[in-house]
Amino acid sequence: MIRRAAPLLISALLLHAITALPSSPGAMRIDAWLRPAPELLVLLLMLVLLGDRAASRALRMAATVTIGVLSILKLADIAMQMALGRRFNLVADIPLIDASVRLIAGAVGRIGAVLLVVAAILAAFAIFRSLWWALGRWSRAGVPAAIPVIALAGLTLAMNPAPMLWNYGAGQIRTARATTTELAKFRVAAAQDDAARIAQPFGLIDRDVIFVFIESYGRASFDVPRYAATHLPILRDAAADLDRAGLAMRSGFLTSPTHGGQSWLAHATFANGLRIEGQTRYRAALASGRQTLFHIAQDAGLRTAAVMPAITRLWPEAREMGFDTVLDAKALDYRGLPFNWVTMPDQFTLAAMDRKLRGTADAPLLAQVALISSHAPWTPIPSMIPWDQVADGREFDEMARSGDTPKTVWRDRERVREQYGKSIDYALRAVTEYAALHADDPPLLVLVGDHQAASSIGLDERHEVPIHVIGPDHLVRRTAEWGLTPGLIPEAGSPAIPMEEMRMNILRSFSGDAGRPWS
Repeated sequence: MIRRAAPLLISALLLHAITALPSSPGAMRIDAWLRPAPELLVLLLMLVLLGDRAASRALRMAATVTIGVLSILKLADIAMQMALGRRFNLVADIPLIDASVRLIAGAVGRIGAVLLVVAAILAAFAIFRSLWWALGRWSRAGVPAAIPVIALAGLTLAMNPAPMLWNYGAGQIRTARATTTELAKFRVAAAQDDAARIAQPFGLIDRDVIFVFIESYGRASFDVPRYAATHLPILRDAAADLDRAGLAMRSGFLTSPTHGGQSWLAHATFANGLRIEGQTRYRAALASGRQTLFHIAQDAGLRTAAVMPAITRLWPEAREMGFDTVLDAKALDYRGLPFNWVTMPDQFTLAAMDRKLRGTADAPLLAQVALISSHAPWTPIPSMIPWDQVADGREFDEMARSGDTPKTVWRDRERVREQYGKSIDYALRAVTEYAALHADDPPLLVLVGDHQAASSIGLDERHEVPIHVIGPDHLVRRTAEWGLTPGLIPEAGSPAIPMEEMRMNILRSFSGDAGRPWS
């Protein structure tokens, strides 16, 4: 009796361990394995009652495949959350597997990447083999074994009626179907893309073009009195300085797809030319093959880059976005202390970009820069230093140690708003000083707010954000056709341009035949 009971007990424990596996690292607690999945106990009961017959073997095969696939998806979820901070999307992430493996190979070497792939394949085989063996034990257990299974099934269903495996599987199916629907829309849009009819894309570009996204910079800086009182004078003074330096400026507003967070949706909308207001559309955009501004620039012979100080994990999506080079937090070589969540000050990010990307090749650069000093928690806030004193980042350490902690600041909502306003002060000074620093040989700078701050902080429900174009007059004046007005402060009541229109606006305004002096 004991000899027959031991394999049943081992197989039951193995099946329980596989089916009770959580789908996130944060749920990896002992209590996660204390509740059996109701579906598992029903399955075991059916196998016992059917016995070792054809129907039982068919059920066993179906259960092995289903539970095995769900278990592998859970492991993929865990791995993605640990590496990238998000869940695995079965539809959108499959095209990224190759890019992920190549990215891992760059980090741990080709042999290490091969070993990881082999380990993943062996782990999948082990899961399916274990399930087949364990379920087979129960199909041959005999009817007497059904009595304790029935008792346990009844108790489990009473205490835990929610179908665990079913809910997880149904969620995966819903995500896959939603992504598939959005992917189909993106593929239609890609096939009907007006950008394909643009002659000589970026042909009028004769210098570096830098799209700078300023975190949480919204229309509140112009229309909400508590913020406009300080931000507008900074912009007026900066405009006067830039005008004296011989630079042209035009400004307006855009409508961001997001509000209060998720900056990457704004980045993707700007580059793809389609409104991307949610994660499903974002994943679909990556998988669709649609040409971003950066893909088009690559085809035109420009260098492309992303400067992303907030990226601290693997980012295989970058290859799908058209970036030749990615400068993440590590690659920017900041050696100073972080400013809480903010990895480095904006001034350092811009200086590091110059050192690593600009003036190093004949072809112009088309870069996306995502500045983060104005990201929550807005404490401490750096201050500007002379640009020739920006070194490896340790010169900012005293600033990083100053000020109140986030816990102290966030006890008082008014204090949070004050700190937020100061962070925008700093970000505006950093980008406008950067423009003035390069006035003798200016790049074309396109400064864009990614989204408004949360309504409780920004005091504005709108999705509208500023856009400023700064550079040589022969390029900046072409943006008048977008509806932008001279200076750094748009006319009062200026309408907002949908951010998704910017891709075509840029291509129409800066394409054509200028002899391509850099080609």
